[in-house]
Amino acid sequence: MQSTDLGNKESGKLWHRKPSPAARDGIIVNIIHSSSDHLPKVLRFLNVAFDSSGDCLIAGDHQGNIYVFDLYGNRFNLVQRTAQACTALAFNLRRKSEFLVALADYSIKCFDSVTKELVSWMRGHESSVFSISVHASGRYAITTSSDTAQLWDLDTFQRKRKLNILQSVGIQKVFFLPLSNTILSCFKDNSIFAWECDTLSCKYQLPAPPESSSVLYKVFAVTRDGRILAAGGKSNHLHLWCLEAKQLFRIIQMPTKVRAIRHLEFLPDSFDAGSNQVLGVLSQDGIMRFVNIQTCKLLFEIGSLDEGISSSVISPHGRYIASIMENGSLNIYSVQALTQEINKPPPPLVKVIEDLPKSKLNSGGLKMKVTSGRVQRPAKSRENKIQARILKQDLTGNFENKENEASDGLNKKRLQILLKGYGEYPTKYRMFIWRSLLQLPENHTAFSSLVDKGVHVAFLNLQKKYPIKSRKLLRVLQRTLSALAHWSAIFSDTPYLPLLAFPFVKLFQNNQLICFEVVATLIINWCQHWFEYFPNPPINILSLIENVLAFHDKELLQHFIDHDITSQLYAWPLLETVFSEVLTREEWLKLFDNVFSNHPSFLLMTVVAYNTCSRAPLLNCSLRDDFEYFFHHRNNLDISVVIREVYHLMDTTPTDIHPNDKLDAFVALTKGQYPVFNQYPKFIVDYQTQERERIRNDELDFLRERQMVEDMQAEVDQQRVEDEAWYQKQELLRKAEETRREMLLQEEEKMAQQRQRLASVKRELRAKEMHLQDATRRRFLKLQQDQCEMELRRLNDEIERKVHMRDQEIATTAKDLEMRHLELESQKRLYEKLIEENLAEAEQACLNADWRIQALHKQRCDDLQRNACYQEVAKLLRENRRKETEVLNAMVGEGAKKWEEAKEKDFHLKSEKKASALSDASRKWFLEKELDDALEHAEHPYNTVPRCQSGQAASGYVPRTSQLKDSSEVDSSTHISLNQRRVQWDTMEQDLMERVRNLRQRLTAQARNRCRTPHLLAT
Repeated sequence: MQSTDLGNKESGKLWHRKPSPAARDGIIVNIIHSSSDHLPKVLRFLNVAFDSSGDCLIAGDHQGNIYVFDLYGNRFNLVQRTAQACTALAFNLRRKSEFLVALADYSIKCFDSVTKELVSWMRGHESSVFSISVHASGRYAITTSSDTAQLWDLDTFQRKRKLNILQSVGIQKVFFLPLSNTILSCFKDNSIFAWECDTLSCKYQLPAPPESSSVLYKVFAVTRDGRILAAGGKSNHLHLWCLEAKQLFRIIQMPTKVRAIRHLEFLPDSFDAGSNQVLGVLSQDGIMRFVNIQTCKLLFEIGSLDEGISSSVISPHGRYIASIMENGSLNIYSVQALTQEINKPPPPLVKVIEDLPKSKLNSGGLKMKVTSGRVQRPAKSRENKIQARILKQDLTGNFENKENEASDGLNKKRLQILLKGYGEYPTKYRMFIWRSLLQLPENHTAFSSLVDKGVHVAFLNLQKKYPIKSRKLLRVLQRTLSALAHWSAIFSDTPYLPLLAFPFVKLFQNNQLICFEVVATLIINWCQHWFEYFPNPPINILSLIENVLAFHDKELLQHFIDHDITSQLYAWPLLETVFSEVLTREEWLKLFDNVFSNHPSFLLMTVVAYNTCSRAPLLNCSLRDDFEYFFHHRNNLDISVVIREVYHLMDTTPTDIHPNDKLDAFVALTKGQYPVFNQYPKFIVDYQTQERERIRNDELDFLRERQMVEDMQAEVDQQRVEDEAWYQKQELLRKAEETRREMLLQEEEKMAQQRQRLASVKRELRAKEMHLQDATRRRFLKLQQDQCEMELRRLNDEIERKVHMRDQEIATTAKDLEMRHLELESQKRLYEKLIEENLAEAEQACLNADWRIQALHKQRCDDLQRNACYQEVAKLLRENRRKETEVLNAMVGEGAKKWEEAKEKDFHLKSEKKASALSDASRKWFLEKELDDALEHAEHPYNTVPRCQSGQAASGYVPRTSQLKDSSEVDSSTHISLNQRRVQWDTMEQDLMERVRNLRQRLTAQARNRCRTPHLLAT
């Protein structure tokens, strides 16, 4: 058993080596889905569903991941992530790639498995949807929840009808019957109704089950032909209903281990024409048991107590079983492997307790018991056989239970009596009777080996010679003819083999094994000696027919001879088509009921009878074309009359010409392997085979050469097409280039216009910006001018205040000097008195004169120093003017440094104020010093004598002398010195005032110039 973990992969292979399931468990692959987190856990699968082909299934886990598993292509793909658990799945039968998903939010979504896109979203349920049933046409779908069932139109995805019920009566299941237009609704009170899908009218209601075996139905299953309904519940009894008769016809008792039935599903078989005989029963112990509902044999089982099954789905063709295990994994079983031992029929392990006719329908008369345990092949001993009780049926009955009898129990003589009484077999059991009459071995292995060889080369082009509309029918015919050709080489060269096999292929198209074995049995028995004169028609067989016709109707034979009509025209077309061209389906089936029930010579006698029964129209024919048309088309002929004529011919034909002596009795196909068929001229077949092989090789060479020529022609045509396309493309490119060039020119013109508009807008914006800047600068300059005017007013006020203070000081000094002069006058008189007294004062006067000379010299030095200071002030003023010019230039060049320039200007103004203050302070200090010296000299005139004598003439104090030679000289010199100083001070003051006025004029002129040239500042 192979195991595959999906993990976090979105696609991959299901298995990495070819699976070989064992007959013990039949598991092809075990699929698990574990998460890839750091704490891995198994994601449980919840639902699974097969598509209509049976080779592809879809499964969803509880996290909403939906995978598609392709069992034929060995691939799996993640097609959708719904992020919520799915409660039901179903494929859309009309559009093969679409599927329906019922989700935990009570909605139904339709996805496409190829594009992985959402097709539609359907809402309307108020509880969880647990069942989705799709109509056979794929147009409608029924979704079922516990409280309602809704019918949807899958073309428009709109709700068509809603089934409303009482709250006390719950719904068990609502679903479509297969291959019909009927809806079956099953409720929790065991009531079952059938509805017409189109009109939604109630067709019928099944009666209540018998009280002695009452089971609350919970699970249901229907055969593919829609005739049998199986129902079960919490019991080991299984009820089988006949939907045609609308009554319960059988109750099957499961083994005692089965206490409740959880799921039911029929196992399809390609050989049963839809009347499924095997039913899968999943019980509460997790084991699914498969039971034949007719023989009540327990065939096989899957699952175990350790590995229980939660739910199962069987593919439509019956090859695979997909089971969701209780551990959340998904198992895929091979039905062929599980039934490998069942194909070898063991002795019956099931006994029929009682099986009564429909007239006695009660629980005791319907019960059949199934023995528990897995079927094992027992030893061949009488003690292990359990006899089955079979009720004898009246020949006038309807033979509904005829299939319960074993094939060995059918008596050919009784069937012939029945056939003569009714003229044909019952339609329902015709196939079963034919299989019993022909004793088909059903060699599955041998037939599979023939089919595995593929399509025979002789039938590769079968569709060209026989254009059949149905592709399925053509494929089955091709496969059947290929199997016959692989079985015997002559059938690959038999031209009429498709005509011979076609009616059987059409009849058994759903069961290819039966079809092959029926045709093979027909060839071995009813086509005896047909190939002895191959490739010519069987002249010996036609001679037998002609002899019988000559005996019974010489006139008709003579008519054929007169018109040159041989047996190859009036007998061989009927044989090679086995009457399928001249009979309807019902007539043909009726005829072959009699053919298969009698000796192989019955077919030859049928040819004679067909001619004799049609003698009247044949005698009226005179043209060969009329005869050919008659034996290749249907005619107004009663087949029952023909069959009676055949039996008459079989009884009245003499022994010497009767075909019974020339043909062997019926021989069935051997079991296990098919017999060797070599009743033909082998050398002719081999020669034809060689010739055909040679012709085929020549044809292959011719086809190869023709293919080469066609390829070369195709290449030339392709090259020509490519060249034309290239030229067209170049032309289109040229036109496109011209168009693009014109478009570019237009775009360039538009861009130029846009640029012009943009430039004009820019100019306007620039002008507005300049106006705003000019206004800002004018306002700023006005602010600066106002500040300068305020500063000038402040300076004027300061100067006036200082001038006023100076005038006050000068006036005070003058008053002090006058007072000092008065004092000096008084002292002069005192000095005059003293001069006389002391001659030394004269010398002191001389020294005083020298001192005055030195003081004058010192005054001149001080004047020179003041001049130097004044020059320094003038230099500073020039520097100020130069810096003002630089500031103006900087303001013109750098408008952004206007605040810095203002600060610098303020700094220079402060420096000028400091210089002026220093100059004023120096002048004040000088004046105060001079006044102090004068006052000191006036108060202490005699203290200067020692200094003069000691040579300290620069001290600035007046020396004391005791004698003065000329007091008038002293007074006059002192007065002259004071007058000179006063004149110098006035001159200096006037000069300073003139300079200040000039400075104010220059500043005003500069301010006016700035206001007149504002555009220079913008640059």
